[in-house]
Amino acid sequence: MTTAVLRPRLLGRVTVNLVVGIAVLYTLLPALWLVLAASKNSDALFGSDVLSFGNFSFVKNLTDLFAMDSGIYGRWYVNSLLYAVVGAAISSMVSVACGYAFDKYQFRHKEKLFGLVLAAVMVPQTVLALPLYLMASTVGLVNTFWAVFIPVLFNPFGVYLGRIFSQGYVPDEVLEAARVDGAGELTRYIRVALRMLGPGVVTIFLFQLTAIWNNFFLPMMMLSDQKLYPVSLGLYTWNSSATVTPDYYPVVIMGSLLAVLPLVIAFLLLQRFWRSGLTAGAVK
Repeated sequence: MTTAVLRPRLLGRVTVNLVVGIAVLYTLLPALWLVLAASKNSDALFGSDVLSFGNFSFVKNLTDLFAMDSGIYGRWYVNSLLYAVVGAAISSMVSVACGYAFDKYQFRHKEKLFGLVLAAVMVPQTVLALPLYLMASTVGLVNTFWAVFIPVLFNPFGVYLGRIFSQGYVPDEVLEAARVDGAGELTRYIRVALRMLGPGVVTIFLFQLTAIWNNFFLPMMMLSDQKLYPVSLGLYTWNSSATVTPDYYPVVIMGSLLAVLPLVIAFLLLQRFWRSGLTAGAVK
């Protein structure tokens, strides 16, 4: 009887471990290929030994990357950092403030407005690219830094998360105690609520950082000056040129490897806040 009970449990564990192992391989193999391919020269890259641990030319590929087209990759990298890091920081603060307002304040049609926010979450960003382009063209912002930077500052999903975090982290009793002590609305938000919402700010920041860093369609619509390109669009243009000039392939792969690093570093540094933020409101 005991053996009959243990067999299904053992089979279930083996199945779960097998699925997890396949998922890990599915995730790590492309990353391993990228690391090894970024260190190969052109001959090894087009040969059969891409996944071997020989024929390294990592330093040469890195040098060629920052020398290609007068070193424009460095400009693309700085552009992406400005778009993503600064944009995600401002967007997370705006989203948390809006979510806090939806949670703690009462005003006319609050739930209807929040319903519009939820509806906006369902709209793909690619659908909004053409209307945003027409609006930017009307005010003369096309092919400028602001044409890409301003749209990423407002994130409906971040507003939704901001309200969830406000409900889970900021008790009404604490705000009422601060009000009794004479704190104004702005003081209560900045000195009391915002400190409690730290995990929420970090979580929204990471989500938005990833979305902006990988943003491709909006910059492609808005920008024609290569000096304003983010890394994603710049590598796309190089990859298109590689069909004619194969010398671009090693630098494209090396550039792709470097493009992953900021996201990896951000998640490693902020994962403690991110994990705690994802459990907001899970236990009441």
